[in-house]
Amino acid sequence: MTNGGGDGEKQVVHGYTLEQARAQLLATISPLAGREVCALQQARGRVLAEPLKAPQAVPGFLSSSMDGYALRAVDCLAGRPLVVVGCSAAGAPHDGPPLAPGQAVRIFTGAVVPDGADAVVPQEMVQQVEHHVSGAAISVEGPVGHGQWIRSPQEEAAAGELLGSVGQRLRSIDVARALACGLCTAQVYARPQVAVLITGSELRPAGDPLPHGAIYDSNGPLLLLLLEQLGLKVVAHEWVDDNPQRLEKALLRLASQSHVLISTGGVSVGDADHVRPLLERLGTLHFWRLFLKPGRPFATGTMGVARFFGLPGNPVSAAVTFLQLVWPALEALEGATPEPWPRLRVRLATPLHRRPGRPELVRARLVLDAQGSPLAHVSGSQSSARLASLQGTDLLLEVDASTTTMAAGEEVMAQLLRLPVL
Repeated sequence: MTNGGGDGEKQVVHGYTLEQARAQLLATISPLAGREVCALQQARGRVLAEPLKAPQAVPGFLSSSMDGYALRAVDCLAGRPLVVVGCSAAGAPHDGPPLAPGQAVRIFTGAVVPDGADAVVPQEMVQQVEHHVSGAAISVEGPVGHGQWIRSPQEEAAAGELLGSVGQRLRSIDVARALACGLCTAQVYARPQVAVLITGSELRPAGDPLPHGAIYDSNGPLLLLLLEQLGLKVVAHEWVDDNPQRLEKALLRLASQSHVLISTGGVSVGDADHVRPLLERLGTLHFWRLFLKPGRPFATGTMGVARFFGLPGNPVSAAVTFLQLVWPALEALEGATPEPWPRLRVRLATPLHRRPGRPELVRARLVLDAQGSPLAHVSGSQSSARLASLQGTDLLLEVDASTTTMAAGEEVMAQLLRLPVL
């Protein structure tokens, strides 16, 4: 199998590099048909199908950014007391006439600046004048600049300003800002419905009796939790042993119920690996096998109308290939613009020893040295069957195929797996 490029012969031997696999996969994916109007309050995590624009300027009026006094800057040059003629609070503007020369209005943060005022003086710069003939009065200490401590009517947004672009996945802050600008709904892309098939005669769900030679399933729970993080609906989740007839029925049934079918196991070259041959017979295999560690046995294609992703059976390999390939593919199906994981350069906290042969994504924790510089801490076995190697993982270190040893302090590029809060 080749991709039509000059390195096709290499791919026959090694499989697709991660970059080649991602590019080929995303080139074949378009957003699902269908859109819906979603209440903004429930739109976090949804992907915009139409841009969000501010319907009007926000806040829409001159407002104070400090507690203090609104006044005319020119009046402060004379150094004479200013008579306080009212108060402007947030939500309760001063309702008197425009300020006349020599007047001021008590004002609070976020309140409307009264007509005639062109500056706000913080209360720390003001002294009360006792026994003034006109009642309450103040004197101002220090120079006052025109427009100081006054927010623009477009401080948050101008009328028509773009608040969210097509293909953008809405985060909490995006939703909050759109609501603050007066929007209530957003038009979003439909979300793919996902089915999950876990294969392997040795697997049992946690809590069931465990026969000799059997193990508890971790791929199913992990995939369900990762899909939940993406906000996707899992319409079906099944486990099937390595019986080809039962696998065939399950694949056809699940493919008919979903936009996306994800399986684990059965895509390598062993005698019990039936999933990939079934995909070739029942659907279309787009490509198979990665030049990557962990995660060589990965297959993708179509079965009916469903996109198919066959992940390796080893749990770490399944997790890594999901993050590297299935996650961006699911984003593209939902209309989002897939973005690679953020990358940064880090130094190794300890030496790294490995066998050469394939590029490797090495699991590591992010720590800081005494100067606050990032370090990658690799500990324990990097076995693709060892879930513990993923616990506490912040980084995937990008180590090339020929590397055998890296010394402590040596620099390496790494993918940062932490997601933003806002």
